[in-house]
Amino acid sequence: MDLKQMRYFLAIVEERQITAAARRLHMAQPPLSSQMKMLEDELGMKLFRRGPHHIELTDAGKLFAKRAGQLLDMAATTKREMQDMKQGTRGTLSLGTVSSSGNVLQNEGMQSFREHFPHVRFEIHDGNTYQLINLLEKGIIEIGIVRTPFNAVHFNCKYRQPEPMIAAMTPELDWDETKTEIEAEELAEKPLILYRRFEQLLMDTFAAHDFTPDVCCLNDDARTTILWANAGLGVAIAPQSAFSLAAHDNLHCKVIKEKSLYTRLAAIWPRERYLSAIARNFLSYF
Repeated sequence: MDLKQMRYFLAIVEERQITAAARRLHMAQPPLSSQMKMLEDELGMKLFRRGPHHIELTDAGKLFAKRAGQLLDMAATTKREMQDMKQGTRGTLSLGTVSSSGNVLQNEGMQSFREHFPHVRFEIHDGNTYQLINLLEKGIIEIGIVRTPFNAVHFNCKYRQPEPMIAAMTPELDWDETKTEIEAEELAEKPLILYRRFEQLLMDTFAAHDFTPDVCCLNDDARTTILWANAGLGVAIAPQSAFSLAAHDNLHCKVIKEKSLYTRLAAIWPRERYLSAIARNFLSYF
């Protein structure tokens, strides 16, 4: 049994006549009939019932038609993947992204990549940094776009520029509208909205400044953090680039002058794993 026989078989299924299938395949009828007999002999089952005007599939034939279609699709997909791997101009790139990485999609590099590789499609998996690392280890995604800090020992990394954390609040919660930068200790006794990804980092920083924060909301998405602040429910703490990812028309934004809170985006991939040409092309624009 080979792929050629499966193509012959499916042509007969679609045409419902061996003569018509042979004409479509640009071959004589006897060799086609011979191939089908060889296939039935190998399987040990009849695949057709030959009627006066057209053929009918047996139950075995119906099952084989389904499986043959799946195998031919898989073969075609594999061939395309091999071509994509060689050229990196077509195909699908599986990416994992954290919620605070949305600004990457808006930068000039990403726009330029789309212009140069318009036939590359993206399959996006959202999650936090640790979930994306797990997806990388399982081979479900090829590149993860994550945020520091994380354990980079098993990964190749390409970093973007560091950025500060910001505090965002409505005018009613702004204690000094003249300031665009604040010290960490100014957040003491303020109702804080924290993105859980940075909970430990923030708690350690606040402890270093000798205060326990008033956390009114802890959540799993940078966008949720900004949305809650925009509704006037507290002071959001998030990476600076996350500020524009959700509605922020009511918000004042202040940079927190604290080096320990600087973070940066990184594209990461396992050290020992082959990286496709599509992925390498993407990284050159990251």
